[in-house]
Amino acid sequence: MEGVSVRKIKKICVFCGANSGKDVAFVNAAFHLGEVLGKRKIDLVYGGGKLGLMGQVLGIIPSAFTINNLVGETCGKEIKVATMQERLVMMMELSDAFIALPGGFGTLEELFQMISWAQLNIHNKPIGVLNINGFFNGLLSFVDHAVKQEFITPRVRKILISATTADELVDKLQAFRFEPDPALSKLKWSPSSSQKEKLDLTLRL
Repeated sequence: MEGVSVRKIKKICVFCGANSGKDVAFVNAAFHLGEVLGKRKIDLVYGGGKLGLMGQVLGIIPSAFTINNLVGETCGKEIKVATMQERLVMMMELSDAFIALPGGFGTLEELFQMISWAQLNIHNKPIGVLNINGFFNGLLSFVDHAVKQEFITPRVRKILISATTADELVDKLQAFRFEPDPALSKLKWSPSSSQKEKLDLTLRL
């Protein structure tokens, strides 16, 4: 990292599967990522509960998931929210960067929502996938295919970072420099004035 200015990251939000997956390497990678974050004194934000690869520290969880102990007791501090959308907005607000571990539809939804919001200049925080045993190879190939077909610009493609080890990925997140699309950078997103202090994603033209 010598000669590269480093972004200060204090909290990383980790998106991960509610199931552990077939390969034990996925679980091992999740534990190792936690160790790396701890070593670097970076706090962890996640989706709450204790199923699958979900971890600890600060869990943001929809109240519906807490009924009948659906996902288990959250490790560390827990914040309950009303909806999935509110959960994702709070994750964005409280985190300095985002990492997706192997997972299913929910993990992919969270990952691409953050990428889309970065593309729209709603935030400028780095986003990466921890590509354990090539899990994300197909996804990354699809994204590159979308670039070739001119549905995604090369500039926007740079939003999605990937690495095969936790240390390499965190290094890349810290070195990330956001380059907003010149046209989309003109979009203005105003914070809500409501007492609940929720983020207002209403587009102001």
